[in-house]
Amino acid sequence: EVIKGVASALYGPGSLGGVVNLLSRRPGEKPEHEFLINQTTRRGRDGVLWLSAPLSDRWGVTFLGGGHVQDQTDVDGDEWSDLAHYERGVVRPRLFWDDGQGQSFFLTAGTILENRNGGTQPGAELPATGRPYSEALQTRRFDVGLLWQVLVAGRYVVTTRAITARQRHDHQFGEGRERDRHSTDFAEVTLRGSGGAHTWVGGFAVERDAYDPTDFPLLAYTHTTPGVFIQDDIDIKPWLALSMSGRLDHHSEYGTFFSPRVSALLRSGNWSTRISTGSGFFGPSVLTEETEAAGLTRLTLDNALEAEQGRSASLDVVYASGVVSYAVTIFGSRITNPVQVERTTYTIRNLEAPTSTAGMELLATFRRPPVALTSSYTYVRAREWAGPITTDVALTPRHSAGWVAMVENEDGRVGLELYFTGRQRLEA
Repeated sequence: EVIKGVASALYGPGSLGGVVNLLSRRPGEKPEHEFLINQTTRRGRDGVLWLSAPLSDRWGVTFLGGGHVQDQTDVDGDEWSDLAHYERGVVRPRLFWDDGQGQSFFLTAGTILENRNGGTQPGAELPATGRPYSEALQTRRFDVGLLWQVLVAGRYVVTTRAITARQRHDHQFGEGRERDRHSTDFAEVTLRGSGGAHTWVGGFAVERDAYDPTDFPLLAYTHTTPGVFIQDDIDIKPWLALSMSGRLDHHSEYGTFFSPRVSALLRSGNWSTRISTGSGFFGPSVLTEETEAAGLTRLTLDNALEAEQGRSASLDVVYASGVVSYAVTIFGSRITNPVQVERTTYTIRNLEAPTSTAGMELLATFRRPPVALTSSYTYVRAREWAGPITTDVALTPRHSAGWVAMVENEDGRVGLELYFTGRQRLEA
């Protein structure tokens, strides 16, 4: 499930760019077991085990375990590892309970252990220094999460969710070593109900995010963000529905922010149109894609960072019948105070001018068993300020398209996929 645009009104400061909701696979009525063995042409190997079993009419368990290995590989012969060597193990059991009358419980725990090594190939040296250069990363992650839902007074649903996660890194950048610890704690309680034309949900949430770089204690931080939120969906007419939501968060570092969101849904026969707009914020830190890749040793910070704030709007028009469906989406967003790492000086700062994105997405599907066809096209114009000029955001192609054809029945399926990715600006 994908929610595009600024979604801070319900999901908090971490959803400035949208939300992807991953739905857990649940145990079925009968035991299940699946094995996946994979071998790639670049000497990567994967083994995955999936187990699922009902314990009773109300209880069930699942288990996911995996072992993954990749050899250190130089694809283009320049003695630099294009694919790092890694060894990774994943274990995740899950416990489910559901009484079939609106009350349920879900508990999960997981761990990821990984050792990764890259940089120059064994025995090779950097031309600039005449010495080997190693990039390595050791990761240890553990987490526990739960979701508890109860029915109150036969008409209200109270949902409690919580998670705690701990992660340790040991980075190696050449001769430099950087160690750090991450911790994340999150809890949320919501109350949901309906009456007349209204379906509403309100709640309270608090999130704590802490970062402790052992070798750079001046860059350590602990951010705590409590917030309250409410949403009301109103069926005004059979052809018109409104959704209004708002959230008030207090970030311990960046202050208080109000994030509203409004959308309208119009329906007529096979046609539906949704118009939505909203705003939100994100509390940045020194952890970015660039610093994760190159470390904190040479990072400089001119001034204290400011919170990123964004606004977005979108228009969706959908036609759906039993055989064909068409969808057109027009969208736009604007982020003020965007955070960027300037690569020549390796300085992290807020850009003076906002970053803007506008585009359109087209999707068409045809389904008449045993044939299914899907076509898509996306146009994106993403612009950011770079010194005295405004330029395209790197690694963001303006044009992309896809086409999928499939024939399937109860015995199996066969298909063909074609994808196109247009030109895109590189970082350098």
